[in-house]
Amino acid sequence: MQSLVKMIIMVALLLFVSPLLEGVLRKFKALVHSRLGPPLLQPYWDILKLLGKDDVRSPHAFLGPLPAFLGLAAILAAGLLVPLGNSAPFASGDLFLFLYLIGFASVCVMLAGMDSGSPYGFLGTAREMMTSFVVEPVLFIALITVAIKTRNFRFSDMAAWQQISGTSLSTIISGLALFLGIQAQLSKLPFDIPEAEGELMGGTFAEMSGPTFALYRWGFIAKQVIFSMILAQLFFPWPLGLVGLWAVVAQIVKVVLIVVLVGLIDVVNPRLRIDQALIYYFGVILMAIVGLVFALVGA
Repeated sequence: MQSLVKMIIMVALLLFVSPLLEGVLRKFKALVHSRLGPPLLQPYWDILKLLGKDDVRSPHAFLGPLPAFLGLAAILAAGLLVPLGNSAPFASGDLFLFLYLIGFASVCVMLAGMDSGSPYGFLGTAREMMTSFVVEPVLFIALITVAIKTRNFRFSDMAAWQQISGTSLSTIISGLALFLGIQAQLSKLPFDIPEAEGELMGGTFAEMSGPTFALYRWGFIAKQVIFSMILAQLFFPWPLGLVGLWAVVAQIVKVVLIVVLVGLIDVVNPRLRIDQALIYYFGVILMAIVGLVFALVGA
């Protein structure tokens, strides 16, 4: 019963609180640009507006909104494995299931681009695949590094171990690599290559609007919170020794700081060219491997 309540809280958090965090991010970006910016609740109005529109899709689309529903469901299921405080709502899942669900959500985005029949959609899909090939290894290596340190594959046990033992050199290096990888996972500048509004007019989402597009945007916002929660609780567990509600409060504060930092990078950088992004991310993969080597030698 307790686990069921935690699952409901986590799903509600990802669906109904994550847009507020997106509003904070937009306000912060406007502040950096010396603009007033949209209201804090604007992401909610955007989602509601899209959900209320006709579901405009390409006449060539065969799959319809199915990938959007499956992608959002996979992201919410992945969120159930992530520690909220020191325990995950679904503690039986491990990092391999998490990686599978996140990878499946990315596949759903690719299917959306291919299903559109648009050349922009195909180009966006090709770029999404390229980004996944160079970014998802960073996520895998970083999580394996923590698993080696904690000798466990379950997020709840990993978070509890980190809260007691504190972080280490290997997890700090891996955490920094994962932080650098979040920008591309979320298609934010300077790595919004699959969408590239000025060049591909939305890429994978070029032929999409209405409720289907709202589900994809909602999923991206929820994924932003999921990655920030993992980074905050598994890689930077300070302050140590917190339990219960205090651990949750500390995690929320760290998540807000991470999202603001991601937004700062987004707002002060122009989009990279594909070759520049590839070189950058091979460097990040190398950084994650260095963290893994330190973990193998016990550092």
